[in-house]
Amino acid sequence: MDSLTQIVLGGALAAAVVPAAHRRRALVAGAVFGTLPDLDVIPLALSGVDAVTNMTWHRGPSHSVFVLALLGWLIWLLAKRVWEPVREHPRRWFAAIQLALLTHPMLDAMTSYGTQLFWPIPMSPVMVSSIFIIDPLYTLPLIAACVAVAIVGARPSARAWLAFGLVASSAYLAWSVLAKHLVEHAARETLAAQGVHDARLYSAPTPFNTLLWQVVVLTPDGYLTAQRSLVADEGPLVFSRHASDAAAFAANGRLASVERLMWFSSGFLKAEVRDGVLVLSDLRMGVEPDYSFRFEVARQVGEGWEAIPVRQLEWPWDVRAKLGALWTRIWNAPSAAATAAAP
Repeated sequence: MDSLTQIVLGGALAAAVVPAAHRRRALVAGAVFGTLPDLDVIPLALSGVDAVTNMTWHRGPSHSVFVLALLGWLIWLLAKRVWEPVREHPRRWFAAIQLALLTHPMLDAMTSYGTQLFWPIPMSPVMVSSIFIIDPLYTLPLIAACVAVAIVGARPSARAWLAFGLVASSAYLAWSVLAKHLVEHAARETLAAQGVHDARLYSAPTPFNTLLWQVVVLTPDGYLTAQRSLVADEGPLVFSRHASDAAAFAANGRLASVERLMWFSSGFLKAEVRDGVLVLSDLRMGVEPDYSFRFEVARQVGEGWEAIPVRQLEWPWDVRAKLGALWTRIWNAPSAAATAAAP
């Protein structure tokens, strides 16, 4: 999730578990610990690694629950030695530090990007993909709680504000999981009616909401995409078919960058050749045909291929136009003409 969300989540959780007299200090401490895991972007930026390495190591060791639990314990031990509030109520402050740190990667795991929650265990990143990385309806209750605590401090009303912020945001997160289930159930019913069973399917909300969803289904020759509005759509999903260059992908499948992207995306990649260059797009993030993460990884040489320095292409979105179209789509089902034209 975005940094503001992690800051207010960490602050609210820490303030909720410490004694009333410590709430304002816990608000600040929780905000710091809540954003701490994302500081991995600094060493990655300074290291000069290629774009694929940079992308796939973010939310890596710094987001491991094993690493963060150990870090939280060490911070707590140090704080007990040097800070009076922690000495006064060590157990509550231990809970505050651990909650602020550990909920960061757990919330990140709810997004599409994926989070290496169990590093160094060699497994693909966890990606529930039920909430977009920025969602105001999740964040605003937490902001309200933190602002209230900053104003009222130790007064009893602070507890009510904290309860409101944490319960409302958690309820919204639970709704996002239910919404994802509804979308995927409808998608699998549509696919089954078309004779497609056990296909690999991925769904994620479109930017800033949980009402309009993007669905991707892998096929032997490419992939299918559809959108589902939980407000406007009824009946089967309308899928569009898209090609992926399986031959070019297979020819470069052993390149380190390709293997890493395959692992990171759980296989949801699009391969296309542009002017003799193989471009891989992560199908989990974006809306057809514009995907947020696209990488040039190899070049055609005669009948074969050679690896090239990895280059990330610019994000292709016209933000104003795309967001306007998505907002309209939330409230409107596909036109009859579009439905009839779908393969």
